[in-house]
Amino acid sequence: MSNFEPVYIAGVGMTKFGLYPDRSIKKMVREAVELCLADASARPGDVEGLYFGNVGQGMIEGQSAAPGQIALRPLGFEQAPITNLENGCASSSSALWLAVMQVRAGMADIAMAVGAEKLSTDDVARRDSVFLGGFDVHDREGVFRELARYSEGIESPPVEGSRSAFMDIYGHWTRAHMRDFGSTQEQLATIASKNHWHSTMNPLCQFQRTFTVEEVLAARPLAYPLTVPMCSPYSDGAAATIVCSRRGLEKLGAKGSAVAIRALVQVSGTDRDYRDWERHITKIAADQAYEEAGIGPAEIDFAEVHDATAFGELLNSENLGLVPRGEGGVAAVRGETKLGGRIPINPSGGLESRGHPLGATGLAQVHEIVTQLRGRAGPRQIEAPKLGITENGGGLYGIEEATAVVGIFAAPGE
Repeated sequence: MSNFEPVYIAGVGMTKFGLYPDRSIKKMVREAVELCLADASARPGDVEGLYFGNVGQGMIEGQSAAPGQIALRPLGFEQAPITNLENGCASSSSALWLAVMQVRAGMADIAMAVGAEKLSTDDVARRDSVFLGGFDVHDREGVFRELARYSEGIESPPVEGSRSAFMDIYGHWTRAHMRDFGSTQEQLATIASKNHWHSTMNPLCQFQRTFTVEEVLAARPLAYPLTVPMCSPYSDGAAATIVCSRRGLEKLGAKGSAVAIRALVQVSGTDRDYRDWERHITKIAADQAYEEAGIGPAEIDFAEVHDATAFGELLNSENLGLVPRGEGGVAAVRGETKLGGRIPINPSGGLESRGHPLGATGLAQVHEIVTQLRGRAGPRQIEAPKLGITENGGGLYGIEEATAVVGIFAAPGE
């Protein structure tokens, strides 16, 4: 059980994710931040520290320095420190981690994390460079040789058409799990179909349509066994979260709707053996988060996980201990992870449907967790949830994510 001073979420806000060629990052940040401030009944002057997560703006737009100041200063934030950070697809979760650390350290009573990304561009080469920069640029061939050894035993048919390099990476991860545990393409299609169904109940999703399992399987292949509906799209969007100490909550008058952060853990991985799934980076983060929160997986009511592909959900449902190792796909087929099931996963629609603006994804997960814990999720509302968990990974080092962030959150009053 953690001895840290408690930290709470007082406000959240996010844009609808999608592709918006005519919307700047600044405009999207303004929308998300203003929604967040309104949700917390806060003003810019109340915020004592800001953390801005983004991955690709420097490469795509040339905003190589001070993107947070450029986006946030026009909104009325003055004097408070603004820190810019990049941590792959976990950038905004890392921003939240830093905001929480500032409050825990007693250096602020109110802090804000912001994440934003704009991947819509006519310059496809620049966008591709964002993804190619997510692993060791000095040894790209060596990276894929290692991944090929990791996934030995399951052949991958050749595929055509455009895709990000990370879809090939996910293909290797998926085939390794298929070899070791017998997971199947049909199980992945079930997960994708489930998340697309969830999306029809979330107006903030980039895609809001259903896919049958058969339609998912028949779609264009990206990297065996993955097809297009199993994978997250390119997206634009922004999200923001305000965190507070008890004193900060009293200042804002936000006690009644505050969501407690029971744990928030960020880790890097280990030089594990290829087949030692129990030392996976996300498993390490989850174990630390449960210890910090003083609970076990059985007490979690729902989860938002990093399903950049359907396999991401399958694997991390296991890493978080929500299902036994090797049974992530089986649990999905049994209906355990859909709305109304034993442990709903990605009720938001997940990255596959909500979209994946890299620097905003982690805070979008938090937005869904808070919305559910407050009982405000409308037709996708889970019945009386008390505890929710998030998992967000970023980049690649060796054979797994370079960083992972896991958070556990409690409903108001819990």
